[in-house]
Amino acid sequence: MRLFSLRNLFLTLAFAFAFHATAFAKGDTRVFGKWTTIDDKTKQPKSIVEIKLVNGKLTGTILRLFRKKTENQDPNCDKCTGDRKDKKIIGMTIIWGMTAKDNITWGHGKILDPANGKEYGCSIWLDDKNPNNLKVRGWLAFFYRDQTWVRFK
Repeated sequence: MRLFSLRNLFLTLAFAFAFHATAFAKGDTRVFGKWTTIDDKTKQPKSIVEIKLVNGKLTGTILRLFRKKTENQDPNCDKCTGDRKDKKIIGMTIIWGMTAKDNITWGHGKILDPANGKEYGCSIWLDDKNPNNLKVRGWLAFFYRDQTWVRFK
């Protein structure tokens, strides 16, 4: 009977260790928080996106837009399709389905560009030289574009 108990103890410890190791193999949680997106052309702030974990997946939601006074301050996504068609951009989830690829990078998800309504594959990671910069890569087939978002303070 004692041998059976030691075997059960060993199995329990092995399972606990495997679960514990898996828990730490998640992506970098420092990507969570609020980020200022930067316009590629003007280099000016474009929006604030909050990145957080929802049901085990990383998501990003637009909290605020930086717009000219002459522009609509609360526009709809008229170029979006499906469920997002003509919905408010503020409050819209534009990053979804992201999971940890490794201890640094989140990927396997999608990102939406509300300016053109297109969805792209997406990966994100912190800049290794400056953890206040978030690298965001969107791609379609073999073509990709990188952006750097800045931590919102």
